[in-house]
Amino acid sequence: MEKPNHKTDAKPGKIFLIFAGLCLAALPFIIFAAITYESPPIVAAERQTPLIGPQSIDFDQKGNTIFKNFDRISNAYMAATSTGRTLEAYYSLRQYPGSPPYIPHKLVKGDGAQMECLTCHAKGGWSEVLKGNTPVTPHPEQTSCRQCHVTIITNSLFVGTDWMSVIPPRLGRSFLPGAPPPIVHDLQNRGNCIACHVGPGTVSAIRVEHPMRGNCRQCHVPDSFAGVFQRAPSK
Repeated sequence: MEKPNHKTDAKPGKIFLIFAGLCLAALPFIIFAAITYESPPIVAAERQTPLIGPQSIDFDQKGNTIFKNFDRISNAYMAATSTGRTLEAYYSLRQYPGSPPYIPHKLVKGDGAQMECLTCHAKGGWSEVLKGNTPVTPHPEQTSCRQCHVTIITNSLFVGTDWMSVIPPRLGRSFLPGAPPPIVHDLQNRGNCIACHVGPGTVSAIRVEHPMRGNCRQCHVPDSFAGVFQRAPSK
């Protein structure tokens, strides 16, 4: 049986005592440095810089309004499949891509002879009067519908013209295979994506299969660059 080595067992205790002594010796210097510390002076530019306030609830191109409109649409409309509407029929209601579509049916009046457009177009669904599925408007918060949407009075031109519409944007413009396709149009009055891309009133070619994700622009971004990005050469 070996005898215990008291010298070896005492080494950790000595190391701890030395460390504690060094800490006690340095403590007065630490306290003195903390008491005498002076923060650097604030320059004029920093003094005039405003603080960043809380984020607006109407962020990201009227994001708050978009989520409110999302909640208005019924679950039945969200789960319904697309009808036979084509892109040709979609653009036939517009003078050019992005313009307000004209009203393709007779106007329905409600109480007080006011046009009740939002009765059908705010939530979508089947219209018994029109015998068809009603598309959802992307901006139900704008109630003066006929300020932009008009009915056709005549199919003939008042004056001859050589005006021609612009070419519709091309689909399938993902930069990588399987990547989310970019948004090929601007977002003014068209920020509520589900109005055109979800439900029975949408065009089957642009219908999405994951409307429950809600925030479309988390993955899809506007394609606002006309050319390929090139980094400027460093000097």
